[in-house]
Amino acid sequence: MTTTRAFYDAIAEDYHARFRTALDDAPLDRALMGAFAELVGPEGQVADLGCGPGLVTAHLASLGLRVFGLDLSSSMLAIARRENPGLRFEQGSMLELDLPDGALAGAVSWYSSIHTPWERLPDLFGEVRRALAPGGHLLLGFQVGDEPKHHDRPWGHPVALDFERRRPEPMAELLEQAGFTVLSRTVRIQEADTSAQVPQACLIARR
Repeated sequence: MTTTRAFYDAIAEDYHARFRTALDDAPLDRALMGAFAELVGPEGQVADLGCGPGLVTAHLASLGLRVFGLDLSSSMLAIARRENPGLRFEQGSMLELDLPDGALAGAVSWYSSIHTPWERLPDLFGEVRRALAPGGHLLLGFQVGDEPKHHDRPWGHPVALDFERRRPEPMAELLEQAGFTVLSRTVRIQEADTSAQVPQACLIARR
């Protein structure tokens, strides 16, 4: 976690500048988030786990969800609070949620599980399940692949980190082993005229 935190603390402003409008050109991602929002409904609390600068948090709030963001990086959280003063953002680890059992109606891990080692994914999914109320929903996004993508000195910063890429089928199996029912499994294929270099997967699961 220390390496992940240091990486994102270093690149936060450049990352925000690069991806602040990422959802504008992602109608399929917005559609999946819209479906998740309808499944969850406006009453219960939702956690955006690994929220970064708060882009997804803000979008989910615009869909009527009672959502807050959680992230390891203080620099990312500073941007999230600056850009979204009406929303709540907290520092912490999604492997150790400071939440009572069943506190959440929904949880989102949008490209944040990519920094969790494979052998810790059961712990992650078990912790999310613990924090979700019965019938609560999880939205999980990640890149598809078999090998990690190594990022070294992004935007010239002296940091490096591996971004894990995974297959939807074993991820769905891990969710089911953790006590989830997978409702939706989608893969957005690579398109030559987009910034997505590899297919992107999204799973929606219910506790």
